[in-house]
Amino acid sequence: MERQIRYQREANLEWARQFTKQPGGERLLSCIQCGTCSGACPLSIYMDLTPRQVIALVREGFREDALRSKTIWLCASCYACAVECPQKISITDIMYRLKREAIRSNLYPKRFPIPVLAREFCEMVRRRGRNSEFWVVFRMALRSNPFVLFSMARTGWDLWRTGRLSLRKERIRRINDLQFIPAASKEVD
Repeated sequence: MERQIRYQREANLEWARQFTKQPGGERLLSCIQCGTCSGACPLSIYMDLTPRQVIALVREGFREDALRSKTIWLCASCYACAVECPQKISITDIMYRLKREAIRSNLYPKRFPIPVLAREFCEMVRRRGRNSEFWVVFRMALRSNPFVLFSMARTGWDLWRTGRLSLRKERIRRINDLQFIPAASKEVD
């Protein structure tokens, strides 16, 4: 992620206000920027921004910077940050909200496998009612880095040969009964 100087006039303060009004976001304004979340995070050394910096971006309204960050995708959902936070901010839940918004807005890091995997998984479940692991991973690899398929071929072959990997695209009966769930989840966001 390219670092640039940001000016307050570039911020989307209305987005920040809306974010803090939604469940889980109201505690965001109480963040004292102590950095405890970043210190507690076992994956912060791999992130382009620390969790503390993502919280600051959200609070100040720098929507695109927060949504394009790889940090939200590297969050392991271990809740170490939330447990250690002196202000009791549910940082992991904020990361989930940012992921959902990044996918909806198509603002995630391109060719980064984690958001591509999330999108492919959700799309397959929406269309077929269930996940077919082989096809989700295959589509993720094609969209992020097709060359990784060469390194996965041997493992895939061994799993298929021993009956632990299915190439079938499974579908649930009465898929239309499942279709109301994504619409209901959009109302909550």
